[in-house]
Amino acid sequence: MGKPRGGKPLFLCFDTSGPHCAVAVFEDDVALVQDWAEMKRGQAEALPSMVEAAMASAGIDFRDLSAVGVGVGPGNFTGIRISVSYARGLALACEFKTISVTSFDFVKDTHGLASESALLLSVEAPKDQSYVQLHRYGRPVAEPRLIDPSSAPEELNCINLKVRGFRAAEIAAQFNADAEAITPDNIPYRLGKVTAWKFQNGTEDAAPVPLYVRPPDAAPPSDPPPVILS
Repeated sequence: MGKPRGGKPLFLCFDTSGPHCAVAVFEDDVALVQDWAEMKRGQAEALPSMVEAAMASAGIDFRDLSAVGVGVGPGNFTGIRISVSYARGLALACEFKTISVTSFDFVKDTHGLASESALLLSVEAPKDQSYVQLHRYGRPVAEPRLIDPSSAPEELNCINLKVRGFRAAEIAAQFNADAEAITPDNIPYRLGKVTAWKFQNGTEDAAPVPLYVRPPDAAPPSDPPPVILS
């Protein structure tokens, strides 16, 4: 595993959990390359070429990487499997670490990823619902769940709670909590910042797995899903 440029760790990051392909190359927590393409389909074909272009632009080889950060959802079921399968294949071939980045991580404040003692993160889900998960100082402390933001379960309330993300003000008002409603932007940058933070703080996965909060409610696609290597 190489570490060029003064020994700083290098990360390749990508996500296809929504209608997009997001790719970034980071040196420690500084972006070297960021790429983004909106697409409702075709991520499986687009992702490898975007990764290769980003690596070439950064002037690094897969053997130089310290870890790969991969978006694991929740989000689009097939899209998540595309990124996770690709990350597992790369890790198996090149023997580097993988770091899971969730959609909840995308709504964190990149200037203070571990600054909140009780942060309920809310991500948009189908049918105007929310995926929510409680984090403390940058780490999840409860399982993610699917809720109706207009009728949030009382057990989500806790001392010093702040709600951040989709319909945050509506959820927070039920608990008299602070709120910050945001829609995550610049996903490649957020991918890289979270990957670097998790790497520095000892968070890694032997093999990333899709984060599914609910079973799929659509008919299975006619094409088989990508094979997830074990």
